[in-house]
Amino acid sequence: MKRDFRAIFGSGKAAIAVVHLAPLPGSPCYGGNPDYVKARALGEAEALVSDGFDGLIIENYGDIPFHKAGLEAETLEAMTSIVEAVKGAVDVPVGVNVLRNDYGAALAMAAACKCEFVRVNILVGAYVTPEGLIEGQPGRVLRMRMRYAPDVAIFADVRVKHAYPLAATTIDEDALDAVERGKADWLIVTGPRTGSPPSADDLRVVKLSLAEAGAEAPVLVGSGINPENAAEFLNISDGFIVGSYIRKGSRAGEDLDRDRTLEIVKIKHTVED
Repeated sequence: MKRDFRAIFGSGKAAIAVVHLAPLPGSPCYGGNPDYVKARALGEAEALVSDGFDGLIIENYGDIPFHKAGLEAETLEAMTSIVEAVKGAVDVPVGVNVLRNDYGAALAMAAACKCEFVRVNILVGAYVTPEGLIEGQPGRVLRMRMRYAPDVAIFADVRVKHAYPLAATTIDEDALDAVERGKADWLIVTGPRTGSPPSADDLRVVKLSLAEAGAEAPVLVGSGINPENAAEFLNISDGFIVGSYIRKGSRAGEDLDRDRTLEIVKIKHTVED
């Protein structure tokens, strides 16, 4: 059963902002103050919603270096507490992404906190990443969702950033596999690295391949959104996820730059009008 993108985000384009968590308990750079980590996340979430974003995705960006999966218990507990607090504080859809590819932890948090979606960086295929070889496990993901998070939608990346496919496939083949074989609800297209945009041609190819195959799935831009490309990408896609540009110096993990958040939201509204 497809989770309806429009039922969650409405009929327009979706502008989703990333809440980059500071290092959590159990991660190498954790600063020892869990109250600060939660307060910072809540402050970001409330500011982003106030500035007009349609949804949020909470991500443990500060926990570099990441596990492929298998989040420590103390990290899982701390992140769940933050997700629950954010979900209770805002009135927009909230999603979870557990880096690098811990879909089990993400689904558990989404179920416990009544979130609307999760992001799975590698749902299908096999990729070489800085964290090692990661193989997609769509069978496990979908069966796990069926058991305890049946209403949660799955965002699946197509050729996610910081990852290199082992198979000599094309991006349109990967997109179709994610929807047809991986049963993804929505797709995300990124550039090669954090803060790098995808090519507009790749985005068009993904959209066209899905349309020609009759495979219904909204497509979002997942990296590199900025004022120079936002309008073009919005005209091609169903929306975007932005994390780096809306922060000081366009650096992921830094504090929000409210001038930048308002600038991006304004472009989104201009395209819709």
